[in-house]
Amino acid sequence: MKTRVDQLLVARGLFDSRSQARAAIEVGLVLADGVIVRKASEQFADDIALEAQPAHPWVGRGALKLDHALTLWPVIVEGRVALDVGASTGGFTEVLLTRGAAGVFAVDVGFGQMHARVSSDPRVVNLERIDARDLTPDLIPQPPSLVVCDASFISLIKVLPVALDLATPGADLVTLVKPQFEADGPGGGKKGVIKDAAAHAAAVERVRDWLEALGWTVQATTESPITGGDGNVEFLLWAKKPG
Repeated sequence: MKTRVDQLLVARGLFDSRSQARAAIEVGLVLADGVIVRKASEQFADDIALEAQPAHPWVGRGALKLDHALTLWPVIVEGRVALDVGASTGGFTEVLLTRGAAGVFAVDVGFGQMHARVSSDPRVVNLERIDARDLTPDLIPQPPSLVVCDASFISLIKVLPVALDLATPGADLVTLVKPQFEADGPGGGKKGVIKDAAAHAAAVERVRDWLEALGWTVQATTESPITGGDGNVEFLLWAKKPG
């Protein structure tokens, strides 16, 4: 019987999650019988000899994206209450905690995804099985002055309006822009990899125009340091709310 190597790595306790395993595989840090493993989907016998080193210290590779943005841009995290839309395993939330956030409301439609290392932090309010479009002041009693977002299978234009309304005047937004979910017209949707640079630019511009129509000011955009799990190029965007 053969098993995917990312699953084997987790089963043997070499990584806490398949996301961590995939990150290590992507940079050549996993060996199977002394040979570098190139794909997380490769399958091996359950008794194969595996060696591995972690690619990063975070609970999920997505953390590398937010950490890059917060290193590149002068966005203050320390002492602020933040809202993490699409929290998943908690990569973005962990970055915020590490940088001194006073509290994080972590929202995701899924359940049981957040790593215990993150969810156990007393500063985290883990709002599972909650659609960000259904957020209310009762769920977020402390208005956030920082909103971060890593959402999939939905446009930011659909998932972020309520979160942005809840944010305090002068709040910062740092979000991933994923062209495959923002494309207007052919080429968009849930499947496929968008490689066209013009389509990338159009997706970012669409989000920029929408935010500015709401009164937010886009401060900067940059390409994510790593692609999405499906191979798509992603972008980071920083904007500020008036006030």
